[in-house]
Amino acid sequence: MATVVDLLTYPVKGCAGTSLDSAYLTPAGLAHDRSFMVVSVDGVYRTQRRDPRLALVRPTISADGGRLTLASAERGSGDGVRGGGDGLDLDVVTSAPRRDVDLFGATFRGIDQGEAVAAWLSDFLGAPSRLVRVPPEHDRRTDGLTPGTSGYADSSAVHLLSRASLGNLNARMAERGAPPLVMDRFRPNIVVDSRPEGSHGEDWAAEPHAEDRIRRMTIGAADLGYTKLAVRCAVTLVDQEAGARGGPEPLRTLAGYRRAPGGGVVFGAKFSVVRPGKLSVGDEVDVAEWGDAEA
Repeated sequence: MATVVDLLTYPVKGCAGTSLDSAYLTPAGLAHDRSFMVVSVDGVYRTQRRDPRLALVRPTISADGGRLTLASAERGSGDGVRGGGDGLDLDVVTSAPRRDVDLFGATFRGIDQGEAVAAWLSDFLGAPSRLVRVPPEHDRRTDGLTPGTSGYADSSAVHLLSRASLGNLNARMAERGAPPLVMDRFRPNIVVDSRPEGSHGEDWAAEPHAEDRIRRMTIGAADLGYTKLAVRCAVTLVDQEAGARGGPEPLRTLAGYRRAPGGGVVFGAKFSVVRPGKLSVGDEVDVAEWGDAEA
């Protein structure tokens, strides 16, 4: 057995996450997760691979999704916040004309959120930028073993990772003289760990990468289906607290033992939402079906 120890949502793709006690899992993932995206003036998505300062933008969104706040995690020498001013509150626009946006070469639609937030982001990132929101009619289909839908996520709606997998990686990195990493390097939505000591049942969550073998599971009132392994990219090289790219880890170590059949470096697993519902920190993860590991 395993339990949920953290739930994280990322309202603006590429920006900092928010830890939650409970959340509603919609067909497209945790409520409001990656429902906004920073793009260039040409509509091409911005990512920490090229704009690592995105990690320093801390968004919060109201429960109804109608109000978005952006704040900066970077403080200057005085009391103010450097780069983006003291933050920005905006009423979310859902009825403006749609525009084309590019995500990994695929064209989707987005609703531009106006000049004030565009100026804030452009100033903070040092590059002309706009903020768009997923339109209500957005119906993006995702692939994998269990097809689903998502907002502006890289692929599937939900990314799950276990503490055991991170602990194993950190132990391997320590053997190479590298310092340990924290979970936010990998930007999961759901973090799981073993049940408290003394609990009964098979402790699968103590096994690194056991999440790779889950095919169907129930958490709280929601059901999830496995789609694919999470292929890792240069975003994992970005220190999320500093908003700057670091050295070769963790990709250097992962490349030595976490290769998928197609050649990509993998860490964590992606899932689609089979049945929406509420989930909370402390919920048990009830695995209904297991499969074979792909890496």
